[in-house]
Amino acid sequence: MASTIVRITKEIRHIQQGTDLSIAVAYRDSNIQHIKALIVGPPETPYEFGFFEFNVRLGRDYPSSPPSVTATTTNGGRCRFNPNIYAGGKVCLSILGTWRGERPGEEWSSAQGLESILISIQSLMSSNPYENEPGYENKKGPDELRHQALYVDKIRHETLRIAVIQKLEEQLGILPNGQVEPPAPAWESEIDEDVEEALEKMGDVEKTKFEPFKDLFKRRFLWYYDTYLSTIETYAKKHRDGEKFQKMEFEHGGNTMDGTYQYSDLKRRLNLIHSTIHMETERWAEEGLNAKRREVGVSANLQRQHEQIVEAHKDKAFTIDLELASDNPFVWQITYFGKPMTHLDGGMFKIRICLSPRFPDEQPRVKVLTPIYHHRVAKDGTLCYFPKKVEEMKSHIDAIVEALEDDSPPYDPRTTVHPEAAKLYWGSADDKKKYHRQLRRSVERSMDEC
Repeated sequence: MASTIVRITKEIRHIQQGTDLSIAVAYRDSNIQHIKALIVGPPETPYEFGFFEFNVRLGRDYPSSPPSVTATTTNGGRCRFNPNIYAGGKVCLSILGTWRGERPGEEWSSAQGLESILISIQSLMSSNPYENEPGYENKKGPDELRHQALYVDKIRHETLRIAVIQKLEEQLGILPNGQVEPPAPAWESEIDEDVEEALEKMGDVEKTKFEPFKDLFKRRFLWYYDTYLSTIETYAKKHRDGEKFQKMEFEHGGNTMDGTYQYSDLKRRLNLIHSTIHMETERWAEEGLNAKRREVGVSANLQRQHEQIVEAHKDKAFTIDLELASDNPFVWQITYFGKPMTHLDGGMFKIRICLSPRFPDEQPRVKVLTPIYHHRVAKDGTLCYFPKKVEEMKSHIDAIVEALEDDSPPYDPRTTVHPEAAKLYWGSADDKKKYHRQLRRSVERSMDEC
């Protein structure tokens, strides 16, 4: 049993410290053998940037035997997202022993592990999942091709509805009627945290709700909002509201994906989520001032980190100017000066970092306030960046500057949050020239606004 725990611990740490933006794992301290896993739907598939959660249970004899894996993003057991991912949660994979492999080596072996399982599940989320159904992989007639396209279309719709919008509505307290439940006052939140801590000491943590990816959902939503919106606007032209989903031959007995296209409603709900997250971010400033008045530890920690960073930059090249907005340690303001001999040369950009009183459990939300045409900056100014140490603000500042200045990043759709700019940047040579012209124009405008 001890060797099993050691093995599981190493595998979890490997995933958590890795750079794969598509998978995440978490567990309660009370039981490391019960794991929650997240797979972010691969780009350029109907599952694009959806949040798909799974429960993973590893037995006492792991890794001699495979774990049990159950899909939980199923709309309460009513939606089958893939021929191999059932509405009831069953995941059909040969390495899990839930499907008979046709080739040697497809069965489970102790050389495999948690990461390989998640990658195998992710591989099911392909651009044409219709082919995952046995016997349908080689069907290429006109009717089959039409069915393939319709199957992809309804998965795309339900990914947005269930694996994105519904999840964020639950996290934000958005009710079915569109109203938003008011957040608990700061003092109530503190009591909740005290109660949870007490429960943990009592070994009764199962009574508290475990939502390890709550903050991740919100940050990623802001990254991919423009992509979600673009998808809705594109496919709303193809499927009118109220049009029924096409039922596939292999869907039966409740193990189906039934419903109708409702893209107009999805757009409304998407926009409400977007504005609600921004309102939540603005509330952090007020919560932060309350935390400062009460001399909460995180407030003093952030104040100290700010002072240390300012002191450290005194002897460095004039790249950034850093200050606190209204002397609030939870709202940092950066003035970034474009690095000489780069495409940002001469520019001056205002950047705001909003921090939560629950930092680092809730990560900062960063917005470039000065308009800039950049593949890592969304249209609303949200910046996509990756700190090496999430608990250190110096690491956040360094990563923000690095994201803006990186002039030769590898192509990765998961890190490009301005679809139009990304299409130009990784397009033809002429497209890339257009991108840099747009970027330079935004730099010049930033100088005019100084």
